[in-house]
Amino acid sequence: MRRERFERLVREAFDSLPEEFRRRIENVAIVVEDVPRGQEDPGRLLSKDPDEVLLMGEFIGIPQTARSCWDVPAGPDHVLLYEKNIEAVCATDDEIREEIRLTLWHELGHYFGMTEDQLEDI
Repeated sequence: MRRERFERLVREAFDSLPEEFRRRIENVAIVVEDVPRGQEDPGRLLSKDPDEVLLMGEFIGIPQTARSCWDVPAGPDHVLLYEKNIEAVCATDDEIREEIRLTLWHELGHYFGMTEDQLEDI
């Protein structure tokens, strides 16, 4: 998939968030990268170890629940979405769209302070 189309799907996924959540998101960059640093071939992990899970995205920053008025801003928090990993586990454009949506919502859950266990329950 071309990067422009992928990024458009990311914008659509963000726009599909409930308004009450979108209004609470401040100073968060959403960035698309091919793969996490140090991982050059997303197919390598899939074929090497079937139990290995590819990283689809990451939240980098301080969760809302851990912020303090004493914190010095270090720049915007950001969500990284890994295009090649998402594409590696999806067979169709519709699956890519859904994986982007799920990954973006998951990582924004971390921004709001949710743990992995809490996110699994949703």
